[in-house]
Formats: sequence, C-alpha cells, structure tokens
Amino acid sequence: MRGEIACVCLIVLGSCGGGGSGGDDGSAEPLALLGGNPILFCTQTPNPVDFTTIASSFGNHGSSVDACPRGGDLCIRYPNGTVRKLTALAGWGQGGQQGAQSIAVREPCVHWSGNKALFSMVVGSPGPGEADTSRWQIYEVSGLGINDTPLITRVANQPEEYNNISPIYGSDDSILFTSDRPRNGRAHLYPQLDEYEEVPTVTGIWKLDPVSGDLHILNHTPSGAFSPCIDSFGRVIFTRWDHLVRDQQADDDNMCQCNQFGTFNYTSESADAISTGNNDEVFPEPRPEWLGHVGSHMPGYSGEMNGYQPHLTGSEVNHFFPWMMNQDGSGEETLNHIGRHELHAYIPLVRVDDPNIVSQLEIGPFSANQTAIPHWYQLREDPNDPGSYFAIHAPEFFTHGAGQVVRIHAPPGLEADDVTTQMLTHPDTANYDTTPGTNHSGMYRSILPLTNGKKVVVHAATAQPAGNLGSGNVINPVYKFRLRELQLVGSWYKAGAALTRGITKSVSWYRNGQLMSFQGALWELWPVEVAARAVPQPTAVPLEQPEQQILDEEGVSSATLRAFLRSKGLALIVSRNVTRRDRNDLQQPFNLRVTEGGVQTIAKPGRVYDISHLQIFQADQIRGLTMGGSEPIPGRRALAQALHDPTALAHNPPDPNGPSGSVRIAADGSMAALVPARRALSWQLTDPMGEPVVRERYWLTFQPGEIRTCAACHGFSSADQNGNGVPRNPPQALGELLQHLKDTGAF
Repeated sequence: MRGEIACVCLIVLGSCGGGGSGGDDGSAEPLALLGGNPILFCTQTPNPVDFTTIASSFGNHGSSVDACPRGGDLCIRYPNGTVRKLTALAGWGQGGQQGAQSIAVREPCVHWSGNKALFSMVVGSPGPGEADTSRWQIYEVSGLGINDTPLITRVANQPEEYNNISPIYGSDDSILFTSDRPRNGRAHLYPQLDEYEEVPTVTGIWKLDPVSGDLHILNHTPSGAFSPCIDSFGRVIFTRWDHLVRDQQADDDNMCQCNQFGTFNYTSESADAISTGNNDEVFPEPRPEWLGHVGSHMPGYSGEMNGYQPHLTGSEVNHFFPWMMNQDGSGEETLNHIGRHELHAYIPLVRVDDPNIVSQLEIGPFSANQTAIPHWYQLREDPNDPGSYFAIHAPEFFTHGAGQVVRIHAPPGLEADDVTTQMLTHPDTANYDTTPGTNHSGMYRSILPLTNGKKVVVHAATAQPAGNLGSGNVINPVYKFRLRELQLVGSWYKAGAALTRGITKSVSWYRNGQLMSFQGALWELWPVEVAARAVPQPTAVPLEQPEQQILDEEGVSSATLRAFLRSKGLALIVSRNVTRRDRNDLQQPFNLRVTEGGVQTIAKPGRVYDISHLQIFQADQIRGLTMGGSEPIPGRRALAQALHDPTALAHNPPDPNGPSGSVRIAADGSMAALVPARRALSWQLTDPMGEPVVRERYWLTFQPGEIRTCAACHGFSSADQNGNGVPRNPPQALGELLQHLKDTGAF
C-alpha cells in the first residue's frame, strides 16, 4: 500500500535501520539545547477523540485501536539531539498498515540505577472483522546508551488478561502499576465501571514481585488512580479521581422512568448473583439533581423520600486530587491530608436548616494557600526541591488532559493548612478557548523537571477544543503534542524550542472495519529523564503513643495484634475524638456531642448534634446495567453497602443499637473498628437512631495488618474549630475492642 511505502522510506532516511533519528517535519526552528541527561519518551499515533482514549483524563487505559492507534515507538533523545527508536532497534513494531507486529507504547519509568526502564506496550492491530484482544503489558528495556543495542523483555508474572499500565520501580525493585484487573481477581466483575459515566476504569495501584509472582492491590479506587511515582522521601505519589456520589445513570432512569440505562443491583458480588429488582442506594446522600427532582416533580411528595429529608442539598464531589501512600499500600490519604478547603474555591453546604452551616465561597481562611486548583494530573517531584511537585491543571474533557502547569509544595510533615500552590503558566492555559487572548500560550499535557534545573513540557500549540481537522477516515488532530523546553518569559512560563524536529510516520489501521490513516508528526508523550537516583527508603508510620499506651494497658503487643489482623485479612482503624472538626469546615454539621453525657466539642452557639455510632460502608461491585437491552453489559459499578464482611463483623464488638455495619462511639469520642483490607471503605457518624450526621467524602483502602489512626476524623488538619491541636487522649474504644478480642479468644 502507498502508506506502507511512505513509512519504509522514512525509516530508511532515518539512517539507523529503523531506529534512527526518525523523520523530519521540515521545521527550521532550532532545537532546544538542554544539556544534561538523555530523555526517554513515547511517540503515539494521534487520536483526536478525547473520551476514554489514550490521552484522556480518565478511562485512558484501554488497549483497543479505538483508544490507542498503533504505530508509535519508545524513543530516547540524547543531549546532542540524536533520537533513537529503541523499540524499532529491538525488533518491535512496524510501519505502514498496522498488523500483528504493530505496537503502541506508554509511560516509561527509569530504574534507580539509570541503566534500564519499565514501560507498557500493546502488541497487534486487528484486521477487518478480527477481534481486538490485545492488552497493555509491562516490559523492561535495557541498553539505553547511544551505541548500545536495546533489549526488551516482558515482565514475568504480571496479569496477562488485563491492562497493566503506569509501571514504576519500588525501592525494593518490586513493580507498582495500575491495572484494570478486578480487585479480587474474579473475572465476572471485569471491567470495573467508574462512578461517573460507568465506563471501564483501572481498579487501583497494584504491587508485583516479578520473581516470586506475589501480586496484590495497594488501593482499591472505584473511579481510578493515575500516574504513580515514588518521591525522594519514599512516598507513592499519584492522582486519584474522587467521585463518591450516587449513580447519575440510575437517577436518569428513575427520573424519566424509561430505564434507558437499565440500572439495577445484583444481590451480591458473586458470579451467580441475580437482580434485586431495584437500583436502591444507601450512601452518600442523593445528588442535588435527584433531590430537586423529588422535591418539585414527584406526585404526592410530602417532604421525605427514601428516608432523606428536604433539609439536604445533595452530595457533590468530583476532582482529581494529589494522593500519597506508603509503598506497601498503608497510610493512603490525600497529599499531606490536603482537602477541598485548601484547594477548592467553592464547597456547598450539606443542609439548610442550621444557620451555622454555610457554603464555602473561597478557600478556607485558615489556609496558607489561596489559589484554587481542583484537578492535578501527571504529578512529578522537582529533583532540585524535594517535596515540591509539578502537575497539570486541566479540564476533564476536550483537551486530552492538557492545560496549565502548576506546582504544589507539600514535603512530609507540612500541615495541610501550610501547603501552598503556584501557577506557572498563565491562568488562561487552564482550559481551551475558542477565542483566546494573547496570554494563552497553548495547552500543556505534562511537565518533566530535569536535574539541571531545566524543564520539558508536552505542549500543543493550540487553544481550541480537541477534534479532527481531517476529513473522512484521515486523521489530522487539532492537538499536535511536541516535547518543548519550558521557559520563563516575563511573569509566566511558556513553551519554547522543540526537542525534536518531529518524528513522522505514515500509518494506517482498521477501526470497526474502516481503514483509517495518518501521516505526519506523531505525538511525543511521557518524557522521563535517564539518570541515576538515590533509592529512597520506604516510608512507614509507627504506632503513636496514645494507641501504644492502650496496647500496653491491655497487655497486647503491636506485633501480636498485627499478626492477628494479617491472618484474618483485616485492618484496624482508630480515632481519638470524632467530635473534633477542622476549623475551615463549616459545610457539614459540627457542635458534636457523644450521646448520654460523653465528650463534646462546641464551636458556636446553636444546634448541637448527638452522635453515637460510626457506620462503615464497603464498596461492593453490585451495580449492573443493561443499556436498554435485555442482558447486562459486562462489568459492574461499585456501590456503598453497609459493612457486611463476615470476618470483620465477627470480631468487632457488637453494636446492637446502631445501624448495620456500625461500631459504638466511646464516651471520650473515640472509635475503633476492624475492617476488611484491600477493599475501598467509607463511613459516617450517626445519631442514636442511626440517622447520618457527618459523612466521609472519600473512599479509603487499608492493608492487612495495618493499624491506622486518625486523631480526629473527617477533615481535621492542624487545628479544630476551637483552635485546639490534635487530640492526644488514649482512645477508650481501642481498649474496649482489645478487651473484646481477648474475651472471645482472638489472641
């Protein structure tokens, strides 16, 4: 075919047997003179569609040619400007019409030694009428020197039937990566569907020992985790999509009563589960759209619907936040416990019947940061300023995850109140603009800070929404991503000279039986510096003194307790005083008092809320859809269900007067509960009758044997609403739990 001949000619002209400097787009602009170390990056045949495709904000893990057309290479750019195609030199990939030998590649990560790297690769492109069964798999490349012959091998013992992407090396040379493998490995739950559009998502970050084959999930994320890295302190830093809200597709089904999505609940997560005949949900509170619907449109509406009163305003959580955890998966939380009060300009109040509860119309007054940035993509630590992280602030759609370059300063130990952010490119670059002003310098998809102080960005010289400028089946994307140096020009950073002259190809492939084609400069994505780095020590949080005091009083060693928890697949969560609330948080109820004479924290005159129980919810994949058909589509969405894990329930102290899945709050405001490990969990404080008072807004995952203390639950940073610091009381509830375990012969 004509496309094949053109591609072969380009490869020959590259002068290195298919792995040379690639094509030249004819640009006469000078190349960036970066100096320093080589840069590893990927080329990608452009995909102008920006929904669950290779460069989308979410759902970007798909391996089909619809998501990621084949034809790219793993490339390396040396300080003298030479570019080599490592995959081509190692015998991978093909030009022209893409077939069985074609590849796409993504997200390299250089080893601590600087002499090898991980990346993900998908092999094969289906012909007309052929099934697309390929999956992203993790590979390792060595031979990165300018005169070396690269060697590429597939990493052993990874899940073969699932998409494994974003691989990174752990401090112990284990491999951490994201995958769409079901949380518990049960194939009938594949794929996990996200909490927004109910499209496939990754299930979280996984850890693999490629030698022994030990594989387990570190954090179960119902809507996905993205782009993990390990910082200089040994923390795993990543972006997580937080969207703990009720199912909008179910709301649409219920509102129109037309069952267009066919949402229903399965009776359980098991393979033989059947429909319950309903699509009920129990946590969190309904979305604002549903409350407005039942309040103004439902015949006979009397002020209450499914147990929810009209004082509620509805739950709204949707952002891509920076998160962190230890390399064993313990200690998962937002980066330095930062929250919406430090990063969002607006947070709605949750109820309208208490004048103390108000919406937040700007960043909290006690926060050092006053720059609202709700989305954080492609986080990377500054090698010259440990604890500072560059990222991209971008919209969810229409820009392939590209937007504004931003920065956050959050080294370990810095309170969330003291974390600050900074905009590096002009605020106009945070979104596309069909009529851009002179300050809009294009769209930035990722940033690579180099050890020599320079910065590389993936940049598209456009301010328009994503789309295709080509006609018919010819691809000519609006966004043409190139690697460029980021330079300070006046008050703002802007993209400068390119790192390559454009790596061009002519490729064609079949998509849904139609022959697609592209000719031109490939996208240049995912740059990483090829340099040796000090291996950071894995982080670990020791048991704090208040909890250790309780263990000592009960005569239980932490080693004994952890061994018991690991043997049962459980974790222990503890809080010292749940009546304490963060001083910035006026959007949920405060003025909390433990029922029947327990501790209280009163910050303002007005209503006081009695609390008696902590009700725990587990993420069960029980939401199914038929999409208007007669049979369920593959996969299930997670729904919050009251804790029913039999092992956890069997070992928690009984709470007969509380709602299902609850533990009692002790008189000192403390709580302690055993919870299932490696499954997303959330919770709420309830009153004596089991009615919700304060709801958690995130999912959290714990590891077997983990003992996790939150001094004061639900958003406490450096001070509570009375200006008091972290509570230090030995938690009474922990003593009661340990006594119960001893009484029942657990240890």
